[in-house]
Amino acid sequence: MATTRLIIHHISKGESIAQSLADRFDYGQNPDKTQQGELISSYQCDVETADAEFLLSKAKYKAITGREQKKDADILCYQIRQSFVPGEVTPEEANRIGYETAMRWTKGKYAFFVATHVDRKHFHNHIYYNSTALDCTRKFNNFWGSSFALRRLSDRICIENGLSYIAHPKLKSKGKYKHYGQWLDGNKPLTFQERLKAQIDTCLSEKPASMEEFFHAMEAAGYEVKQGRGDTVSFRAEGQERFTRLRSSTLGTGYGLEDIQAIIEGRASPSGGHFEPRKVNLIIDIQSRMRSGKGPAYERWAKVFNLKQMAATLQYLQENNLLEYSQLAEKTAQAVDRFHTLSDKIKTIEVTANTNEDLMAATVDYAKTRTVFEGYKAAKYSRKYYAEHEGDIELHRAAQATFKRILSGAKLPKMDALKAERQRLTAEKNAAYREYRAAKKSMQELITAKANIDHLLGLTDTRKNKEMER
Repeated sequence: MATTRLIIHHISKGESIAQSLADRFDYGQNPDKTQQGELISSYQCDVETADAEFLLSKAKYKAITGREQKKDADILCYQIRQSFVPGEVTPEEANRIGYETAMRWTKGKYAFFVATHVDRKHFHNHIYYNSTALDCTRKFNNFWGSSFALRRLSDRICIENGLSYIAHPKLKSKGKYKHYGQWLDGNKPLTFQERLKAQIDTCLSEKPASMEEFFHAMEAAGYEVKQGRGDTVSFRAEGQERFTRLRSSTLGTGYGLEDIQAIIEGRASPSGGHFEPRKVNLIIDIQSRMRSGKGPAYERWAKVFNLKQMAATLQYLQENNLLEYSQLAEKTAQAVDRFHTLSDKIKTIEVTANTNEDLMAATVDYAKTRTVFEGYKAAKYSRKYYAEHEGDIELHRAAQATFKRILSGAKLPKMDALKAERQRLTAEKNAAYREYRAAKKSMQELITAKANIDHLLGLTDTRKNKEMER
């Protein structure tokens, strides 16, 4: 059983389009929620660069159509939140069902990625798909009743996969759709505290610019907000007798007032934990910063920061036995090459996987419409018969065209073979992504360490080349 919610993302107040996309995707791709990124799958985009790819498609859309992105009104992307009953699916199954839901919902015309979160007792998917089509000529049509249609599609996919579904999603007394939390553990609803934490997560994922904006979002979600003495804040949901205070001792780590403020101000991650610092950070070019108008206090801070980062850099080089510049330069070049090799490998796998998906879809369409098309031929391509069965006939022709394009006259593959190939490609892609993430992290650390050493030695591009030749 799965419940769904369709969310529309606009540009955040005070942010650029790129920053708005990056902020939303960072929450969805949080490694602490997705088993270090293993539970993320994508279609026609690289999850590491999805924000840039979505942004590029919008630039292409403008170039092709002549229409501009409306800063305050246009939609950046859509998000589907799909939640499952605890114990009914594994994390891998949840991700696969999310991928299938996204593919069928977008009809393969919009890039998307699926991030499965397992940090709560109910596994749930965050599906982000581009508002701009792959061919960059149109935008997704969020039609009236789309949320209802999405829920029906999700229910159908659950049935096809042997999962339960919600036959009557409305509350009988008020005629309203139940909150997804009311369906967890069968018919057992979440506690008020669990519902509050889930709503806090939802509101924080929308990147509020201030505590006031966060409170407004909670009120819009149906919560009564009470600000008491000593900067205390409490919430009460509809039907709840007493207020629940916003504090860690009540709701758990990460849900205190100071935690929420830290998240909104960017000092902590939305999961409640603080951002994990990188081992090596780039040192600051103090002189250039001072020329841009920074004051003496900034200079004092920057000098201390640089001393700490150089100490961290030297420690990193010692731990990795990179005691000579030539070794560091060689290791950095190798890391960059490995990163790009893995990136190309993943793209190749994705192309093959997309071809496999096209063949599977065409095989199903061909089988479903074969009888109708044979009747069309038997009727000697009658216009009347065509008018009566136009949809099935065109679907059959499209399937034939797919076979011709991909197979070039070869024998049609069996569905079992296609499914086995899909499983193999999925496993290969997941393994490649694990290597890719490790390679990216290693490359970033080496590039940063080398840049810090270059800055310390005052190497220009010419001197760098000479040093690397030694």
